[in-house]
Amino acid sequence: MNRIGRRWVAALGLALMTAACGSGDTADEREEASPIKRAPTPESEFTATEIEAALDALVAEINEGAVEPMQIAILLKSLGGFFTPITTGANRAMSELGVTGNVVGPLGGGADQRERMELQNEQIGQAVTDGAEGIGVSPFGDGNAVGIDKAVADEVPVVTLDTDAKSSKRYLYVGTISEAAGETAGKTLLGLLRKAPGTVVIHGNLDPSWVDGLNRMQRARGVLEGADYKVVVRQTTWGPNGEVDDVEAMRALIETADPPVVGLLGLHDISYRCAMAVEAAGRTDLPVVAFDYDLKTVEYMRQGIIDATHTQRQYYAGYLVPYILYGIRTVGLEATKEALAPQMFDDSRLDVGLDVVLSSKVDEYNRFLDAIGAAQ
Repeated sequence: MNRIGRRWVAALGLALMTAACGSGDTADEREEASPIKRAPTPESEFTATEIEAALDALVAEINEGAVEPMQIAILLKSLGGFFTPITTGANRAMSELGVTGNVVGPLGGGADQRERMELQNEQIGQAVTDGAEGIGVSPFGDGNAVGIDKAVADEVPVVTLDTDAKSSKRYLYVGTISEAAGETAGKTLLGLLRKAPGTVVIHGNLDPSWVDGLNRMQRARGVLEGADYKVVVRQTTWGPNGEVDDVEAMRALIETADPPVVGLLGLHDISYRCAMAVEAAGRTDLPVVAFDYDLKTVEYMRQGIIDATHTQRQYYAGYLVPYILYGIRTVGLEATKEALAPQMFDDSRLDVGLDVVLSSKVDEYNRFLDAIGAAQ
């Protein structure tokens, strides 16, 4: 184990030990505790009522049996930015459940992707050693299948969130389902377009090595092509010059496409580049639909240049995972899935869905995020 790995493994062990010692509840006291009761979620048009109902069904199933002590580890790539709402949701759920454990991150500072993946496998192993009886992890991909499979072999259920390790033996994935997200995004833009014919520019992924990004793009394209629009995909460009390259390429499409461009759809957190492109082309009248809730995206929404965006309900992903792990331990995997059936996309993936936020609803959405403590 390298020096960085030892440092993060030690930090995880300390975090879990501290949380466990702070509980102060014995097993006997927990057995006599009141049934689990969830704190009410603030009411808003953005409250995920379908998820709330599914969670209530799971809690009712759990409360049919005895309340049991449990230790949980939630391992994230980061505790800030995109992961802030996930951290908030997970901590709130663990508090309501009365379990011990902690949310741990980030991984290794400036380490490269491969090293971060290896460190996460070490974290998973250390969590098992420290007594975790359920693990939630946002993996770096199938490279973390090694750590996940070892935990499962030790009879510790693992649930992935935000990102998946599909080749692993994880019990469930919780988060945005790319196929469903692409379809929703395509339908949002479709509702803003003038009647076909016309060209739609998608700022998305064509690289088959990124399966989720490709699935999201293909499903969105299918919706739009099914309505007789011509679709041109601009491959999202990451890196130092990505913004300049993307904006220039989409500006050129707006100015030269045949039939003319009638709308733009961005499918990643840098979707605001679509707004920059219509500004550069002098066509801010074109409908633009984005993805995620970057500060630049919000600013363009306030200006009326981006008409809507789609946010990934990170808070709910974080909130669900401890309840799912607790359900697996107390009532079993199948009973847990049955209670959550309305949200199950397939047998092993739970879809938290998306919030579709119109430009006219930015302030209301911000108030909802503040109310649940999930502002990024």
